[in-house]
Amino acid sequence: MSLVQDIAILRQIPMLSDFSDDQLRLLAFSAEGMDLISGSFVFDEGERADSGIVIAKGNVSLQRKSTHGFMEVEMAGPGVLLGETAMLVETRRPARAVCIGPVRVIRIRRALFKRMVQEFPELARRLFDSYAARYQTTVAGLVPIGEKMAELNTIMDELKARVKGE
Repeated sequence: MSLVQDIAILRQIPMLSDFSDDQLRLLAFSAEGMDLISGSFVFDEGERADSGIVIAKGNVSLQRKSTHGFMEVEMAGPGVLLGETAMLVETRRPARAVCIGPVRVIRIRRALFKRMVQEFPELARRLFDSYAARYQTTVAGLVPIGEKMAELNTIMDELKARVKGE
């Protein structure tokens, strides 16, 4: 794929949507493009993650280990960023990623991404704002779950009291 095509794919990624054309060009030029064959592992579950992987072409099966071997949990295609968190902090891969047919990926190493953010502080501010908004949304979504858990604890306590009283 050409640099222009890589830039077009990177532009689709929500985390990179605030990047200017020049910033995307620099990122695409500095990132590592890889062409993989069917059945290749992009990465394995539990592996140390030092980069985000953008799927530029093809499909990748995301699989988690279970008691019956590896089970597919999701299929990811072009324009998907795998390992967004790994571009910011050290982490491990939560799943195995296997190529389904020929696949082209763009690997964005954490060191490269951090260098971009350092060189363009406005990107850091926008990323911070974006993550803060996502965090608030997640916390707001957890409040009703916490309330339901409290209700279940009350019911369990009542049931235990009844069983003891019998």
